[in-house]
Amino acid sequence: MPSMRRAPASLSETVARELEGMVKSGVLRTGDRLPSVRSFARQRGVSVSTVLLAYERLERLGCVDVRHKSGHFVAAPPQAPAPKRTRPKVSSAVSTLVKRLRHPSMVQLGGASVAPSLLPLRALNRTLSSLAREVSGLGARYENPRGLRTLRQQLVRRALSLGVTLDEDELIITTGATEALSLCLSTLARSSDAVAVESPAYFGWLQALEHLGIAAVEVPKSARHGLDLTALARVLEAGKVRALLCSPTVCNPLGSVMPEAQRAALAALLAKHHVPLIEDDALADTGWRGRRPKPVKAWDADVLWVGSVSKALALGYRVGWVAAGRHVAAVETGRLALSLAAATPMQAAVAEFLSSGAYERHLRKLGPSLEAQVCRYRAAVVKAFPAGTVVGEPAGGLLLWVELPEGVDAVRVCDAAAAAGISVAPGTLFGAAFRRCLRIGCGAPFDARVGAAIETLGRLAVDPKTRAP
Repeated sequence: MPSMRRAPASLSETVARELEGMVKSGVLRTGDRLPSVRSFARQRGVSVSTVLLAYERLERLGCVDVRHKSGHFVAAPPQAPAPKRTRPKVSSAVSTLVKRLRHPSMVQLGGASVAPSLLPLRALNRTLSSLAREVSGLGARYENPRGLRTLRQQLVRRALSLGVTLDEDELIITTGATEALSLCLSTLARSSDAVAVESPAYFGWLQALEHLGIAAVEVPKSARHGLDLTALARVLEAGKVRALLCSPTVCNPLGSVMPEAQRAALAALLAKHHVPLIEDDALADTGWRGRRPKPVKAWDADVLWVGSVSKALALGYRVGWVAAGRHVAAVETGRLALSLAAATPMQAAVAEFLSSGAYERHLRKLGPSLEAQVCRYRAAVVKAFPAGTVVGEPAGGLLLWVELPEGVDAVRVCDAAAAAGISVAPGTLFGAAFRRCLRIGCGAPFDARVGAAIETLGRLAVDPKTRAP
């Protein structure tokens, strides 16, 4: 579907977005009465039912209050919640999901990986094979614990194009982003400490915190703009966290992208409270279009900036990294204790792929392909799921976040889906508060089998057996 850049929004969605934009720009303020349904329908030349759907959508999003016999009014912004310290307990549920993802006969909607058909694996593997023939002794010894110098040099050059100035000696190559994140967390916090995390949070973060015995303080984030800085300020003022872990660019599971102005404000807020940031950019290369925003690292050299080629290039190569700023020596100490060094041949192949320009050429094709896929999945979910479902509108990546209607238990939906041969991730993996949510992976091209699986999920969401107990 090369011509499909974006599935067309419904008319009610378009009206809702217009009104939401008026609220955000200050044209409509808290407490203002919205036009009556009939008058707004006449103004816009649309049906009354279209305006009703738009107003209902804004009500679900918390933007609009309905007052009996008075009409629709702009709602007050929600108050940032008080800091909430929890101990993540997701490992058992993650193990269950991983088993389902490895089941060969299941329709795989539970993962966050790009289909091999969209990746340049043959070219990358040819590069690896060529290097193995040409470079005598490749992989015969442990590499520098900070990683292959040629790869670190390529990452420095790439960072410069993103507005970040790095020193190659602050880079440590890791076995994927997961190892980098664990090293950062163990460097900055101990088992008696707490770390602030955006919520919903990628379950890999929660699993790492659980493994290390570190508590999480959840900070809400918006699907449109990312981390709620007002809520974060309250958490930081309480003085009980050792670091913040967040993903400003294409976060998992929402797919949101934080505006650059908000990134600068985030860096200033953290600097004010002397709290370090672990910035997870593992999905950033799966962005869709336009200029990629500067990482928060561009505003603060001491941000621990984590990246990887796993999602956009090759999961199995397990090449990740962290630019750790002033924390690099401590991260390296942890690295030596954990695994000494990353695999040299894979580092060499990725370095060559970056150097040749092949990776950037690949990303220019990958973004539009993922956008078309996610839009196709989203349209199918909107059509198949029951009224009252809220379907996310990601700004990048390969994931859809779906909030089911009141009273539906997403864990039961996922278990029933597994029995029907479909893997999907329950929202409770991303935080205990998300029992009505699902994360749907859109990494595989949409086909009849995927479409049938989404229709099955929609039916399960109205099955009496999936109601909350």
